[in-house]
Amino acid sequence: MTAPLPQRLAAEALGTGLLVATVVGSGIMAERLAGGNVALALLANTLATVAGLMALILTFGPISGAHFNPAVSLVDILAGASPRDMLPYCFAQIAGGCIGAVLANAMFSEPLVSFSRHARSGFPQLLSEFVATFGLLAVIWGVSRTRASAVPFAVAAWIAAAYWFTSSTSFANPAVTIGRCLSDTFAGIRPVDAPWFIAAQIAGAWTATMLFRWMMPAAESAET
Repeated sequence: MTAPLPQRLAAEALGTGLLVATVVGSGIMAERLAGGNVALALLANTLATVAGLMALILTFGPISGAHFNPAVSLVDILAGASPRDMLPYCFAQIAGGCIGAVLANAMFSEPLVSFSRHARSGFPQLLSEFVATFGLLAVIWGVSRTRASAVPFAVAAWIAAAYWFTSSTSFANPAVTIGRCLSDTFAGIRPVDAPWFIAAQIAGAWTATMLFRWMMPAAESAET
């Protein structure tokens, strides 16, 4: 990452905002068009999210590394990245995610901020978030060391799979989790459930990082 910090923070905020707008907006559109078919709505939400994520990583990766995820930025500190850079990354991502949710609400004539009532709680969902985030960091760590150019596609593929094999539908991102609290729609999550999701995500990211630092001791910082 060679761009000055202000440009990198702008890229992280903008990329995370557009990602959350994609997740929430496609969730609203899918719910409206699916006629009550939840599987069809989830499929549409999945396709839009992974396509948007792939495009955003390819767009902003050369500027900031395209983390778009505080869990990624925090564990990058363990791999040697500067806390002076990564902590501002986290704030930029969270701010961008909140703005992205408001933007999605506005595009669909929903209240700009409407705290979600969508309950997402219980051990199975927390375990799902641990597994989804563990897998995300495992993909980033593993693929970035062997075929860095393939990271956007590998990350998008993992998220597509995790949407369907986890009971939580794979948030795997604290900034996205916080943003999704602000939309009482298909993609939302109750604010009371968010801290537990975030704790599980951080734990999954940390566990994957420690494992890959052992399996690949020469690995440096994650790049997405």
